[in-house]
Amino acid sequence: MLVAIDRAKDGPILYGQAREFWRYKGPEAMLSGPYETGKTYAALHKLHALLVKYPGSWSFMMRQTYKSLINTAIVTYENKILPVHPDEPGSPIRKYGGSKPEFYLYPNGSKIMCGGLDNPDRILSGEFDFGYINQAEEVSLDAWEKLSTRCTGRSGNTPYTQLMGDCNPGPPTHWILHRDRLKIFTQLHRYNPNLYDQVTGELTAQGVRTMDVLDGLTGIRRKRGRDGQWVAAEGVVYEGYDRSIHVIPRDQLPEFRNRYMSIDFGYTNPFVAQWWGEDYDGRLYLYREIYYTKRTVKVHSDHIKRLESGVSPADWSMLSDESKNNVWHEQGERINFRVADHDAEDRATLDENGIGTIPAKKEISVGIEKVEERLKVQPDGKPRLYLVEEACVEYDPVLYREYPGDLHPCCTEHEFPVYTWPEAKEGKSNKEVPLDLNNHGLDGSRYMVMALEHAPGPAISFDLPWGLS
Repeated sequence: MLVAIDRAKDGPILYGQAREFWRYKGPEAMLSGPYETGKTYAALHKLHALLVKYPGSWSFMMRQTYKSLINTAIVTYENKILPVHPDEPGSPIRKYGGSKPEFYLYPNGSKIMCGGLDNPDRILSGEFDFGYINQAEEVSLDAWEKLSTRCTGRSGNTPYTQLMGDCNPGPPTHWILHRDRLKIFTQLHRYNPNLYDQVTGELTAQGVRTMDVLDGLTGIRRKRGRDGQWVAAEGVVYEGYDRSIHVIPRDQLPEFRNRYMSIDFGYTNPFVAQWWGEDYDGRLYLYREIYYTKRTVKVHSDHIKRLESGVSPADWSMLSDESKNNVWHEQGERINFRVADHDAEDRATLDENGIGTIPAKKEISVGIEKVEERLKVQPDGKPRLYLVEEACVEYDPVLYREYPGDLHPCCTEHEFPVYTWPEAKEGKSNKEVPLDLNNHGLDGSRYMVMALEHAPGPAISFDLPWGLS
C-alpha cells in the first residue's frame, strides 16, 4: 500500500502545459484553461505528490466556499488521486471530519487542511509549505495574497514553497492576468488524454461526447468554456450586478420582518423556488433556493415543507403525510406570500399540497427595470437586493459539471453574469426582450420584486388571508 503511495512522487503522465505546471517550482502557479481540460486533476496530483515526497510537509486545499470544495475538488481527490479511498479499511491516508473533511493525514506525517474562504480562520492562522486554491477565478486578489503569506515553509521540511491554483477564464481585467508574481500555464483540450488520444491525436469516445456538449455552448460561455478566451460578457442584462457587492455570507444576514417565496416552474428546465427575507429597511435577501430539474411539483412541495420545518431528511421520511403537514403548520417558517409563474396545473398541484400562491406580474421590461433599481447601491452604501452565498440547498447533478455553472447555471447567482440581450440588428435596439436562456432564477427574482411593487402597503401582515399557505 505504501509503495502505491510512494509512486506518486514520479507523477502521472501529463501533457501540454499541465506537465510544465507540474515541474514549476516558483512561489505562485496557476493552471488555467477552458472546461474539461483536467486542470483540477493535474493540480491535485501535484499537491499529493509534494506531500508524499516531502515528509512532514503541511498544505491546504481551499475554494471560495467550503460547501463547493466538498462537492468538487475533494471528490476528485478522494476518487481519482488517492490510490485507495480514505473511507476504505486499511487506507494509508486517514481522513478526519467524516463527510465534511477537516484534514487528511499521510503516513509520513504530511497533512492537507481543507477549508473555504467563507470561514478561513483555521487556514489563515496556520503555517504551510504548499497551498492549493480550486477555481481561483472566484477568489479576490486580497484573499490570494493573504493565503500566499501562509505558504512560507517555516517548518523547513521542503526545499521550496508554492501557492498554486486552477481557474477557468474570466474577464480580461481579472487580477489573475495582471499579477507579475504569478506564473500562468494554459492547458488545452487536446492535451487531456481522456478527450484525445495522445499518440494519434484523435478524439476518444469520451472526447466525442464531451466536445459535443462544449460545442453546444453559446455566447460568453462558449468563448470562455470552449475556446478558453479571457473575454468580457457582452450585452449583460443586469449591468449593475457585482458579485463582490450583492453576494454576502450567511452570517451577515439581518433580522427579517417578512419572508416571501417566488417560484418559476420547470421540469426539463430547472424548477426554482426562492425564499426571500425582507429586513426592516425593505432590503431583500435570497437566503434559500431550490434549483433542480426532473422532479415533479408534488416532490418539490414535500421538499419545500421539509426545508421550512427545519427537519432532517431522515426524520422527515419517517413521518406520514398528515404528520408532515402538522409539523409544517406548527413549526414551519411563516411565509407572508408566495408568488408563482402562471402555469395553472402546477399552481393547482402546489395548492393541493397546501402551498397557496398568487400569480406573478410577468411584464419583462418593467420587471427588469425594478430589479435593476434594487441592485443600485443607495446613498447608505448598500443595494436593496442581496444573494446569500451558497443559498442553493443542493446542486443538481444533471446541471453540475466540473464546476457549478460551467455548462449551465446551477443557481440564481450563476445566472446574473450570463443573462444577456440578443445581438443588435442594424438600426434596431437589442434591449427589448433578453434571450430566453439562463433566466429561471432571474425570472423568479423578477416575480418577487414585482409582487412587492404591487403589494398593498409597505409591509404585508402575516394575518392577511393569503399570508399563510
